[in-house]
Order: sequence, then C-alpha cells, then structure tokens
Amino acid sequence: MPVTSVFPRLEALLPRVQKPVQYVGGEVNAVTKDWDAAAVRWALLYPDAYEVGAPNQGMQILYEVLNEADGVLAERAYAVWPDLEALMREHGVPQFTVDGHRPVGEFDLLGVSFSTELGYTNLLTCLDLAGIPLHAKDRDVTHPVVLAGGHAAFNPEPIADFIDAAVLGDGEEAVLLVTALVRDWKAAGRPGGRTGLLDALARTGSVYVPARYDVRYLPDGRIAAVTPTAADIPSRVAKHTLVDLDAWPYPRAPLVPLAETVHERMSVEIFRGCTRGCRFCQAGMITRPVRERSMATVAQIVDNGLRRTGYEEVGLLSLSSADHSEIGELARGLADRYEGTETALSLPSTRVDAFNVDLAGELSRGGRRSGLTFAPEGGSERIRQVINKMVTEEDLIRTVTAAYGAGWRQVKLYFMCGLPTETDADVLQIAELAQRVIEAGRQAAGTRDIRCTVSIGGFVPKPHTPFQWAAQLGHEQTDARLAALRDAIRSDRRYGRAIGFRYHDGRPGIVEGLLSRGDRRVGRVIENAWRAGGRFDGWSEHFSFDRWMTAAAQAFADEPVDVDWYTVRERGRDEVLPWDHLDAGLDKQWLWEDWQAAVAGGEVGDCRWTPCYDCGVCDTMGTQIEVGPSGRPLLPLSVRPAGVGLADAQPR
Repeated sequence: MPVTSVFPRLEALLPRVQKPVQYVGGEVNAVTKDWDAAAVRWALLYPDAYEVGAPNQGMQILYEVLNEADGVLAERAYAVWPDLEALMREHGVPQFTVDGHRPVGEFDLLGVSFSTELGYTNLLTCLDLAGIPLHAKDRDVTHPVVLAGGHAAFNPEPIADFIDAAVLGDGEEAVLLVTALVRDWKAAGRPGGRTGLLDALARTGSVYVPARYDVRYLPDGRIAAVTPTAADIPSRVAKHTLVDLDAWPYPRAPLVPLAETVHERMSVEIFRGCTRGCRFCQAGMITRPVRERSMATVAQIVDNGLRRTGYEEVGLLSLSSADHSEIGELARGLADRYEGTETALSLPSTRVDAFNVDLAGELSRGGRRSGLTFAPEGGSERIRQVINKMVTEEDLIRTVTAAYGAGWRQVKLYFMCGLPTETDADVLQIAELAQRVIEAGRQAAGTRDIRCTVSIGGFVPKPHTPFQWAAQLGHEQTDARLAALRDAIRSDRRYGRAIGFRYHDGRPGIVEGLLSRGDRRVGRVIENAWRAGGRFDGWSEHFSFDRWMTAAAQAFADEPVDVDWYTVRERGRDEVLPWDHLDAGLDKQWLWEDWQAAVAGGEVGDCRWTPCYDCGVCDTMGTQIEVGPSGRPLLPLSVRPAGVGLADAQPR
C-alpha cells in the first residue's frame, strides 16, 4: 500500500502554532529515500521538542548508519508541542516524521532514544497520535515494533508495558542487528507473526523483550524474581559495546537544524566511556570501558563536518573531554589548523583537575570563547570523597585561575544537593567555594569584572551505579538546603553580587527518582499522569508535581508500595532490583562494595592509569580500555590560504 506524506494536511495547521519551522524538515544533510525500495523502514523518535532533539548525537549517528545501509530507510520524528498536538487531534493528522512527513505508524520499527526518564509521557503522546496501541500486548503485525534505547533505557521496566523491546548500550551495531532480523523475518513471510519476530529478538540475548520475562513480587512489595518465559530466552540481556570507534567515524554529514536549538555547534565525540568512578554518574558506569578516537579520525570528522555544515564552533564531546590522553596535542593541532577562520573550539564537559593553562590557551586562540563549565559536584572535601569525585579545592582554584588568566570572565560551576551522607554544612560550603573562586579570578585577571555562576540540582540515585541502593533526599529537605545556600550567597556583601545562583526545586527530582528506579508497577503511574495531561515533564512550565502524585496514589492504591518506597527508601544488599536481569557489565558485588566504600569515605582510582579494580566490565563484555597515544598525526595544519573560503580549501 502506498504511503503518502501528511504534509498537505499539516501545512494548513502550521500558521496556528509556535515555531512551525521545527516541523517542516529539509535541513542541510537530511535524507529522504524511496519508500518502496526499502526492505526495512525505521522511524527514529526523540521524545522531546525539536530544539532539544535535533542536535542529539545519538540520533544523528543512527540516522546516518541506517540510511547508509542498502535497502534501509530511516526518518526522524520529535515530540510535537501541545498546541500542534491539539490541532492534529482535531484534524486527524497522525504523528509524522520530519523528513518525509510519513505517518510513524506505517514504519516497521519505531526507535525511541531516551536521554531522560522525564520523556516517558511524550512517548505515549507519540504512540497515541500515531494510532499505535499504548500497550505492547494490544499490537499486531501491522504496527511498528517499538524499541527503546539511550541511557534511560538501562532500566526500561517502568515503560515495559509500552515498548516491545529495548537495547542497552551503543547503538551503531545494534540497529543493524535488529534491521537484519526484521529484514529476514519479512523476507520469510513474517513467520509466527509479531510473536515470531519478538521471540527472535529475545533469543539473541542482546535485545530485551519485556513480555518474555515474568516478574514475581513478595508480599512487602519487593521483587521476588524476574525470569524468562521460555527455556531458549536468556536469563540476562547484555549491553552492546563498540570497541573500535575509529571504525565508526560518524556523523559524516551532521544535520544543520533550521530552527534554533539548544546547541548551535558541530559536535564530535572524541571518546566514549569513563573510568573515573564517580559513584553518582550513571553515564560513566554504563558506558565503560574508555574507548578513545585517534587524533587523525577526530580531525577528519571535524574537517568533513565543517565543510558540510558551515558551523563556526566545534564541540569536542565526551563525558570528560580533557581526559583524552592526547587532548593537548589534539586541541593545539585543531587550533593551528583553523586559526584565522573564526572557528572556535569548545570542551562542553571538562573536569577541573584535567584543565590547564595550555588547554585554556588553545581553546581561546580562535578569538571566541565559549562558556566554561566545571563540575565539582560536591561542596565539601568530605562529600567529594563519598562520591569519588577526586577533586580538591586547590584543583578547582588552580583551574579557574587558569581560565580567568586566559581571558575568560565567567565560569559556571555545577553541584548536586542530596548526595548520600550529605549534611547542611556540606552544601553551605558551596558558598565558601564560590567566594574563593571569585577572589582567585580577580587576582588572576586583575579586574573585578569576574563572575561565577553556581548551578545546583537535586541528586537522583540511578540504576547500575554504587548509589543504586541509596535513599534519595526528600524534596522538602532539598529545598531547605538550597534556600539556606541561596541566603548564604546573597548575604555576602563582598562577593555575593559576582555569584549567580541557579537551582531547581526538589520536586521534579522525586518524579525522576520514581521513574529511574521503578519497576513495572510504575507504568500505571506514567499512564495515569499522561491521561491527566502530562506532557514535556522535563520542562518546568509543563511539569506538575501534584499531577504525578495523584497519578501515583491511584496506581498504588492496591499495592504495598508508594512514591516514598521507590525514592527515599534505602535498599538492602540482597534485594532484587528491577534491572538486575539487564547486564551493563558491572559486577553487582563490586557495586555493593563500592557503595560501602562510599559510606566509609574510601576512594577508587581511575583504572585507565591504575591497576584494574575488577568492576567486571572488560571480562564480561570481552572489551578493554582503548586509549592513545595513537601515534597518528592530525590532518595537515594549513587549512586555506588567505582570502579563500573554508569550503574551497584543500589540505596540503
């Protein structure tokens, strides 16, 4: 059956909505392929607004990887803003992709990338608008397979009712594996129907199909066991790990959004994974081990991307970019190459103990300085030991001194509130730290025109981390500590005016905590909240704490659990956690011992540079740390002669 674009019907609605440009597609480097020539068709959904989802690296990489494959078509979709949602319902326009404006319900697969659990309600909006039954059990062979991925899919149990499958870890090879299975299944005449396909996915052991696992509960609400429904379904599902990042030099053709987005730059991932061992950091734990890209590959991606996009800023991405073993040489080489071209370099994520004067100099050589953000995370030395953020106050002062001395006039410092064992005094030390930063900055820069912004958020314990057993701080206590900190900063007559203070109240963190460590019973809460109007819960203007609490009270009315049970309760060592059957490679005993070490204030080093701490990842996943030196140089230094445009320049 031919699949036609919904754009003629959509176009008539666009003058009546905010930011209509976000729905029209046609970006530089966007792809639209022949529908009928494709054997497998993917719709890739980022469950947030276009301005957040369009720059997402994961989405852009999978979009390219799939569209480069023979006989495969991939198009993008984003959550539609409530004003357009209302009009689409009124006029019967289904959820669409922005590339071909094809109905999402017509694709073979709907891949959803979750960066945060607060996007779960937007998934339900998309399914409903697409005409796809909300519950996986109600779908048949005519509906797309709904597949979740991204960091928030490492515990997909709260959305188990709504998805058909989930993939843990790196997506590049995983999407091709799933594509091959779907292509073979379709070519064979869809044996076993939808059930046959889901069984084939589940049997791989690397695609999690929730319906193929039963969950039993104890009378007190804890989980008794999670077991596969058939003997040929593996008891645990493993994450995917890409070993050689140089073999996947994506994105080759970055998309250039038409509408304003949260990041107006070209991004290049210089390494994946982190072994610093910060105990709060789910991203660091689930992306182990470290795998660096060589300087030559990074330079080639940068060169190619600039030619194909026209961007004037390059962000070198990773969980802590200054930790790349050749970051100094890499930054110097890129600064040399693009000097005089108005191309700026930035490290969006930088540890305070890995930033130095030389690096500051290279990043500022292009003449434009992007913002500098450092994340001490904890206000006191003691709490930084608890979270294994091995950064001292002197590290921070030395780093900001280097930045202010190199010409920056403002830095942003990120902290968390509510960390395990934290006291009021730990949080109040953030004010003292900010004061020292301003003082050091004024001395280094020789001016009083120095600012420091303190941004602070509530800590949410995450699955697959040593803090997965920890009690979350209640929102009232979080708010009280943040209010005391705000007062301490504002009452400082000498430095207070130079210190900005941004914080979120503790209530969204409680909902995030419920969704992060929830089990399948939390799915009813999500559905209740969505039916009551929940949309864009990551946006403060749309978030309603009362709506979520009402939804939870209704969902848990006949259960021995409540919101506090999922959030502010500390778990015991032997408790079966909802994600225990999902293998991120981390040994649970190692995580427990690290949790005990945290309470005792013990620290663990970075296994890149110290002996193995036996976390289990490399042994379990058959991987190893991949770091430089690569011994391979950057591209030739000269990018263009004077007066020649960047697009016309040729390397020597």
